[in-house]
Amino acid sequence: MSSTEKKNYVLPIIMMIALFGMISFVTGLQNPMGVIVKSQFEASNFMSQLGNAANFIAYAFMGLPAGLLLQRIGYKKTALAAIAVGFIGVGIQYLSGQAESFVVYLIGAFVAGFSMCMLNTVVNPMLNTLGGGGNKGNQLIQVGGSFNSLMATIVPVLVGYLIGNAAQATIKDANPALFIAMGIFVLAFIVLFFVNIPEPRLAKAAATVEKPKHSPLSFRHFILGAVAIFVYVGVEVGIPNITNLFMTEGVDKGGLGIDTTIAGTVVGTYWFLMLIGRLVGASIGAKVSSKMMLSFASLLGLVFVLLAIMMPVTTTVSMPVFQADISFGMASVPIGVMFLILCGLCTSIMWGGIFNLAVEGLGKYTEAASGIFMVLVCGGGILPLIQGSVADSFGFISSYWVVIAGLVYLLSYALIGSKNVNKDIPVE
Repeated sequence: MSSTEKKNYVLPIIMMIALFGMISFVTGLQNPMGVIVKSQFEASNFMSQLGNAANFIAYAFMGLPAGLLLQRIGYKKTALAAIAVGFIGVGIQYLSGQAESFVVYLIGAFVAGFSMCMLNTVVNPMLNTLGGGGNKGNQLIQVGGSFNSLMATIVPVLVGYLIGNAAQATIKDANPALFIAMGIFVLAFIVLFFVNIPEPRLAKAAATVEKPKHSPLSFRHFILGAVAIFVYVGVEVGIPNITNLFMTEGVDKGGLGIDTTIAGTVVGTYWFLMLIGRLVGASIGAKVSSKMMLSFASLLGLVFVLLAIMMPVTTTVSMPVFQADISFGMASVPIGVMFLILCGLCTSIMWGGIFNLAVEGLGKYTEAASGIFMVLVCGGGILPLIQGSVADSFGFISSYWVVIAGLVYLLSYALIGSKNVNKDIPVE
């Protein structure tokens, strides 16, 4: 790759990093949107999580097809298709505000989920290719991941600021955030359409190979690890989503009656702590094993959530929060809420730890394993749905026992289930 060609890739690299952030932005929209639809359509906690569920369940349908699409038509066309689908999905959510239709909103969330899955499949290898592979490619992926966390921090703060009073919030209040998302999609589509992208996979002739006798599902530690990814994404999403509902719900209905703008900054701080945790995890990753990191994070998360359940809501603390103007302020919240937000430090490093442990020793089956992992990201929609249902029946505090169960599984996987007991299977 010549220096001239590298220079030409600056713009698509920026767009890919922007799309990395968009995955988080559009996915994160379903958190504050849950507060909005609960207000506008008088939805239950269960129903308020249906948009989030639709977004993530789309991964179950699109995970494997997205991988096949990447192999068949390459990075550029897959990325363009993903951007187009994303624009349509967010556009449908905008139209749901005009039509004041909960069903149309759910359709938009589902379509947007297809796009997020496709983008997740393409942005990592595409950034690596644009960087020329090696350390530079890895560096670009790390930059993209950090921007992803930053956008996850901003979206609940931004939408919380836009909707103001939760009791009167409607989808139309979130229109500026939806317009920002559609604008970035349009810009990214135009830039990528006119720029050449290297397609090393398509350049190689497809070799005929025998169908392997085994698969990733032949390995016990991978199957348990795939379940761990399902559980992890559900825990990661469920904690901030239900905490947002808990804070903004009226006191007469078992909530805390906290203003949505303040609640948005508190939830945004959860994602900010995930960013901090990822930076710390990256800095110590070469010295600390994935097993040790996942064990510690799961155990600490268990302690935090147990404290959140046991602490009385009448005991309040003043905690630093990330605000809409990209500064820090202080918010008074029950001490239990603070412990839930601190869980962001724990969930931040879990994905990498689970992935590394689950694919350890898989060799040639690693790529197929990655596709299965993408399908099981749907846990981010299903577990919060279950937690929302428990909140409806038994109260918000009781719903965090769903999170406790998930963290217990993750801890047991790190300590016991991650051991490779199928070393007799050839992987080369």
